[in-house]
Amino acid sequence: MACDKFKGSLTASQVMAAVTGGLRDVAPAVDVRSTLVADGGDGTLEAVRSAGFTLLPVTVTGPTGRPVDTHYATNGDTAVVEMADACGLVRLPGGELAPLTASSRGLGEVVGAVLDAGIRRIVIGVGGSASTDGGAGMLSALGARLLDDAGRDLRDGGGALSELTTVDLTGLHPGLAQAELTLASDVDNPLLGHRGAVAVFSAQKGAGWREQQLLERGLSRLAEVLTDHTGGDAAGLAGAGAAGGVGFAAQALLGARFQSGIEFLLQVIGFDEVVAGAALVVTGEGYLDRQTLSGKTPFGVATAARVAGAPVVAVCGGSDLDDADLADIGIKQVFRLSDLEPDLERCMSAAGPLLRQAARLVARRWLHPMS
Repeated sequence: MACDKFKGSLTASQVMAAVTGGLRDVAPAVDVRSTLVADGGDGTLEAVRSAGFTLLPVTVTGPTGRPVDTHYATNGDTAVVEMADACGLVRLPGGELAPLTASSRGLGEVVGAVLDAGIRRIVIGVGGSASTDGGAGMLSALGARLLDDAGRDLRDGGGALSELTTVDLTGLHPGLAQAELTLASDVDNPLLGHRGAVAVFSAQKGAGWREQQLLERGLSRLAEVLTDHTGGDAAGLAGAGAAGGVGFAAQALLGARFQSGIEFLLQVIGFDEVVAGAALVVTGEGYLDRQTLSGKTPFGVATAARVAGAPVVAVCGGSDLDDADLADIGIKQVFRLSDLEPDLERCMSAAGPLLRQAARLVARRWLHPMS
């Protein structure tokens, strides 16, 4: 069993506890092995900690400027940083969205702390971001200066990017010169356009139509200035649009290599060994949609399980994927909580008991000979 969180309802640990309970209600003798997974967003630190990494505390700037106590994880010469826990949506005070002013500065501060500790292999998990600032805050925290036409440092947040005139990289953290960075993301979108950071993700961060126009102009301006500075155009790279454009800054200026977040986590936990010989794999997350097909947890788990020859089913709150979509990624059947409780509010508030009920259905359909 390898499930992600049900955002707004259950953590990954709670999801797997509910599913385990439901399976054993029907098949008490079944051997259930569960492993925490994540796709680079919320829960990434918890997942790597369960795989043997050590968490180290650090205090950084949250998405709207308030201090946040977070961690980074280390194992040998490698560190893992989770943007969501430093300056993501879960860190917005009172949950109040700030589409124009939220910043990625806290992420840069965590990376800086890792570099100060002498670690040079860094994996940056970037799902669950609150900002659409193109990584400007991250770069500023690492010593870059983003300046307007009067030579003043830009305000934090994507709303100020359209005022960008030049960038000064002379103060970048010296440790970056020897660093090997990996961008672990659950999406492969480019920076701009109809599949870009603004068009696809900014609405969930609170941006209406007017804010979206300003943010798109700002990211376009950032891409223009950084392209002129570096001589290379990273705006179209896979993952450039991840985390409100952090993927662009990380690849364009920090030399980060893009990798699917779930692919990285499955490597860390040794999923190939865990899944060997399994009669069934259960995966899932809160909602299955088109973004799932771009590399979220169920996609990665199903892909790896198919290689191992194990059938895969998914549990979720709801789904708008059709049978052909599911077959393409190797999911045999989906068990939706919305089929058990169509009222969204009750479905979310009672997600645990409903998930246990759904897991009983999984067991009756797929584990009947063991019951």
